Amino acid sequence: MRIYRLGDIYSRERILKELGVHKRGIEIISNKMELLFFYIRDLKRPAVNILKQDALSIGAEVATPAGAILCNRDRYDCILIGNRKNIEILSHKELLQPFGLREVAEELQRFLKEDRNFPTQIMGIVNANGDSFYGKSRFKGGEAIAQIEKLIRDGADIIDIGGVSSRPNSEGVPIEEELRRVKPICDTIREQRLYENATFSIDSYTPKVIEYALKSGFKIVNDIRGASDDEVIRVAVDYGAKLSIMHMQGEPKNMQDNPQYDNVILDISDFFEERIEKSLKFGLKIDDIIIDVGIGFGKSLRDNLELIRNLSHFKRFGSPILIGASRKSLIDNIVPSDVDDRLGGTLAIHLKALENGADIIRCHDVKEHFQAISVWKTLKN
Repeated sequence: MRIYRLGDIYSRERILKELGVHKRGIEIISNKMELLFFYIRDLKRPAVNILKQDALSIGAEVATPAGAILCNRDRYDCILIGNRKNIEILSHKELLQPFGLREVAEELQRFLKEDRNFPTQIMGIVNANGDSFYGKSRFKGGEAIAQIEKLIRDGADIIDIGGVSSRPNSEGVPIEEELRRVKPICDTIREQRLYENATFSIDSYTPKVIEYALKSGFKIVNDIRGASDDEVIRVAVDYGAKLSIMHMQGEPKNMQDNPQYDNVILDISDFFEERIEKSLKFGLKIDDIIIDVGIGFGKSLRDNLELIRNLSHFKRFGSPILIGASRKSLIDNIVPSDVDDRLGGTLAIHLKALENGADIIRCHDVKEHFQAISVWKTLKN
């Protein structure tokens, strides 16, 4: 007899099937192989003790502050720990309990229900402006088309084209100037039917520019202002486009001026709750919504790292998650480096984001990302 320890089991169903487990057994056992963690804030003190006892009774656990057993505070934070099967059972038990535990149960069930899987996609960046923070991403006219064709060859699924820089401290430009920058590119994409080779995304929050791009065969609206403009939602609905809703605190010109959150995960979660509900009321379908937590858009280094570490929280919305940390300054804040020397940090962040639930990676270096993600997928499967 020999024994060895298994590492992370990404493809639980595959390894059970190879072992020869019965089909029904695979369904049951795979749910016991995934450990889940939930941070619960401000739970009433009776609820904390009920939840802990109920969790222990089914093999799960609740971590509480040292003094919680003394009930010397009205409310406590706690961490619920259990496998997927534990959480399913516990969520049904707590539906019958008082002190706010029914709401806890409903939230847990939502997390389990909306944990959908989407294909991993690479979004390549083409900036049709002269002041984006990474100079090698700036292209005009024929150069932009040549770069688009290169990104497609390198493995891009989506090409994101923008005419206005959104780097920190940047200023906006007049609508006509933005349109002047992207119009020739849109025209060539339409004329050469390049949209048959990749999905095109317009990085804009200007309805007039967005509409021109959608008429040219673009299928995604990448809105850094997060559906704040009703007309942007209407245009997306009219053309049957997907809308990427990004979170940003403030505006590009001031977003990095001491950003503050009560809790960055919950604050941004509340933002998506409101913007998704708003978009649905305008007729956008849930399957046409993408969410982007906005790495570097009004966030401190700690905020950015918290979002990447806890990205799985946002799977509760049932929409693909987009992450774009490509060559951004948070890498420089960890390891001092020029923008031209941040590829390694970019790949590390993006692979961790994929591990934690990201579906779309927005990046400058498509070829390197295609290789890294292909190897990562092989290690998983």
